[in-house]
Amino acid sequence: MKIVSLFSVVRGYNIPIIVLAQYLSAIFILAPEIRALDILLDFHLFLIVFASAITIASGYIINNFYDSQKDLINRPNKSMLDRLVSQKTKLNVYFSLNFLAVLMAFIVSWRAFLFFSAYIFMIWFYSHKIKKYPIVGNLMSALLAVTPFFAILLYFYNKISFEEIENHMSHFVVISAHAVFLFLLLLIREMIKDLENLKGDLVSDYRTIPVLYGEKISKQIITLLTLLTILPVYVLVNIYDVGYMDIYFYVCFGILLFFLIYLWKSDSKEQYLRLHNVLKFLIVSGVCCIVLINPSVLWHGRELISNY
Repeated sequence: MKIVSLFSVVRGYNIPIIVLAQYLSAIFILAPEIRALDILLDFHLFLIVFASAITIASGYIINNFYDSQKDLINRPNKSMLDRLVSQKTKLNVYFSLNFLAVLMAFIVSWRAFLFFSAYIFMIWFYSHKIKKYPIVGNLMSALLAVTPFFAILLYFYNKISFEEIENHMSHFVVISAHAVFLFLLLLIREMIKDLENLKGDLVSDYRTIPVLYGEKISKQIITLLTLLTILPVYVLVNIYDVGYMDIYFYVCFGILLFFLIYLWKSDSKEQYLRLHNVLKFLIVSGVCCIVLINPSVLWHGRELISNY
């Protein structure tokens, strides 16, 4: 049960999604000219992806450490499971994972070492201080969630010369547009979580937007952020070629329209939880739909395996 508890604390069900998203971004967006198998067998890239995964896992641990009292109110069942592992054990695992992450990054390069050292510090700083403050806490949470994609971006850009960077600007714009779209979805999700956790935030003196300004203002901001998702999608669909992934974006807009209608009718924790789950579905399905950019990679990969 302690293993299950620790799995719950690090949210182990999220880690495979993050790993998958990084590899799919590398194969279909950042390095489409490189054979997919070569990317999968790139040892240094594996270290970057693994370092990202365990850094995020350690981030969940330190976040759980500081939020233990609030979670007793907001998530009593999950909190009781998480408490099967002592706070001391959580901290030991936290420091061990961070040490392993920076060690892996150092094997790749000193730039990767600095990147992950800064990333680990910012996650701790967010959990310890920033998350209690309105707006900046939400922004930083969403930014930290998309940071692993920029670790992959820096890895590939570090391998090309300065003169070649201009030829890869389209890759940079595409991954940035995807990151902005994901950032907005994550930011909306964070604000939905604030509405969902309003009672615990009040008791724990968290100065979130719903606590300070009320639910109506929160819903207005969420509506604005949802409308802003049109901008990165316009760049991806109308300016750059994202293959069949435009189908995902069109379906996503339909779901977000119903999301906004339901948002303004919601006033209970259960209703906000449903909205939270809708956003989770859009984020996870968006990761899986990256393959729609160029599905032929899958067919070629299957042919290659069958030939072996």
